[in-house]
Amino acid sequence: MGKLNFDFGKNWKNFSVNALQGVNLTQSMQDFQTLVGSADLKGKSFLDIGFGQGLGLLNATVLGAAVVGCDINPTCNEVLKLNKQHFPMLPNVEIPVVVGSILEADTVSRIKSHRTNFDIVHAWGVLHHTGEMWKAIDICTEFVAPDGLLILSIYNRHWSSFSWKCIKWCYNISPQFVKWLMVKSFYLIIYVAKFLVTGKNPLKKERGMNFYYDIIDWLGGYPYEYASIAEICNYLETNNFTSISVKKAKVPTGCNEFHFAPKAK
Repeated sequence: MGKLNFDFGKNWKNFSVNALQGVNLTQSMQDFQTLVGSADLKGKSFLDIGFGQGLGLLNATVLGAAVVGCDINPTCNEVLKLNKQHFPMLPNVEIPVVVGSILEADTVSRIKSHRTNFDIVHAWGVLHHTGEMWKAIDICTEFVAPDGLLILSIYNRHWSSFSWKCIKWCYNISPQFVKWLMVKSFYLIIYVAKFLVTGKNPLKKERGMNFYYDIIDWLGGYPYEYASIAEICNYLETNNFTSISVKKAKVPTGCNEFHFAPKAK
């Protein structure tokens, strides 16, 4: 299918300029605190791989963590700075960012120049877009401190997954007008499908997100890989990690959420 890369940075910037509001920020913090659970971030180190619009980094900083962010898309660094204005409690706080692919040795080296390992390594909905998901997972594990926590979110394997991969590929090779038509068409399709599966209003998003921009993200998110819960857990278990918790995706092709900790040596 060729090597294509969706411009996540552009979509995050449009979201931040056009849709990010106070209610999104409040919900983002609430869901972030739920995600990290009982972990007290004050004084802890936090690595966000594929930080996107930067809300995870900003929330972790507010909670007292020493953060480092990594994203392949330089626009995401612009968006992070743009969204920092919504956090007046962080006026003079500099957030270290490494722009580059987590798959590249130079990127890994630049992250390690800040810190060699982290109390929390966070890669939410990211590694399945690298084109080499299992390698990306391996690299993430290298950054987890011996008593640290690895938080992953990976698309679930489903019988329809390959069809969605084809749809994403088609979206990325299409002219802008066709992309616009696909977004409009799938907006209704995905809205109805999510409502039927969850029984909830799909417009009420988690993590401070927005349904419209999530549709663009979903259609455009390529490269695209996926794995079952068992595949992820078995892989990490054989690589000296223990599963702490698993949150199953609300829809069949959604993201399963995982918490892992290194096995005691």
